[in-house]
Amino acid sequence: MVVVVSLVVAACWGSSDKDVTASGTAARGDAAAAQGGEATDSGGSSGDGDPSTTTSRPATGSGQPVTLAFAGDSSFQNQTAAVVASPSTVLSAIAPVLSGADVAMVNLETALGTGGSPQPKTFTFQVPAQAIDALQAAGVDAVTMANNHGMDFGTTGLQDTLRIKKATGFPILGVGADENEAYTPFTTEVKGQRIGILAANDIFDDNLRAQWTAGPGTPGLSSAEEDHQARLLQAVKDTRSKVDTLVVYLHMGTEKEFCPNPRQKELATLLTDAGVDIVIGSHTHRVQGVGYLGDRFVAYGLGNFIFKANSPEGAATGVLLVTATGRKIDGYEWKPAVIRNSIPFPLTGPAAAASLATMDQRQACADLSPTAQGSAAGTAGASPTTSGAGAGAGK
Repeated sequence: MVVVVSLVVAACWGSSDKDVTASGTAARGDAAAAQGGEATDSGGSSGDGDPSTTTSRPATGSGQPVTLAFAGDSSFQNQTAAVVASPSTVLSAIAPVLSGADVAMVNLETALGTGGSPQPKTFTFQVPAQAIDALQAAGVDAVTMANNHGMDFGTTGLQDTLRIKKATGFPILGVGADENEAYTPFTTEVKGQRIGILAANDIFDDNLRAQWTAGPGTPGLSSAEEDHQARLLQAVKDTRSKVDTLVVYLHMGTEKEFCPNPRQKELATLLTDAGVDIVIGSHTHRVQGVGYLGDRFVAYGLGNFIFKANSPEGAATGVLLVTATGRKIDGYEWKPAVIRNSIPFPLTGPAAAASLATMDQRQACADLSPTAQGSAAGTAGASPTTSGAGAGAGK
């Protein structure tokens, strides 16, 4: 069975502890956990303007658990009219699952806005700005557009995306007017915990790679490809010293495969070794394994989410809840769903049980564990249950 760790999480329904800002400018207090979980700030400012000042902070941060929700590929195919007409209700079926977490994030796999022209590729997607309203109404706090559809309408379309990003203030990761903006993390503070999320794309069309990759003074997407790994790792290093829990959301893998390929495993190991606590993947359009890699957490592929599904395998989806207390991953839960007309609907009963059984099989082929391993694991992964008790706190 997929392991769900029973957690006691402080609820905050009806109010929010979050101090959310886009572009990495959230208030972060006096210090943060250092890379590797040591209880010192290895390079961030102490908050007094002196970057040389170092203060102590435990690897568990404030000591309060925070539940993060992640979901997969979202393009709003066949739903453009509904997004424009009723953005507040188009995702109402799945909204309680997303909004029940402290921080929720999806992969927005489409160009955003109305500008530009379709690029020379097989599939191109574009969704109007109201998609941001729909996601916010459903409880989503941030999206990544670092994927192989983020610039489907070219550099002109990207300018539309950046205009919407600036106008709304909504955190859109992995895209920017230059590489500095594209690699800038989303940061937020919840229950005294400083959460940081980076995003990058490992899947570029060969004919569009140069045009789509952000660089010095060049707009585009953040890249995780080998030629740009050093830039991603620098962003990890820069963010690690400022946050308690660090996430990287990657676009990676092979489409329609149920098990991760060697490159996905290479990236997960590279990032967790560099100090990332949670690695999340998308792109495969199939749900792949989730679980522990040592004492860190990895989800290789979250499948489709708000996306046209042409098969039962493509329609299988869900929301992944991961609860962390700073660098300690306390537990996780897969909330199964099914896609109908491009919209996810939660599953219950035998259908949900079958989805969980499938997740067990995917975990095995991903070489991930249902429980944390290693010196920093603490009690993470203990008391396994399938009761759903780890669903997390409300916003």
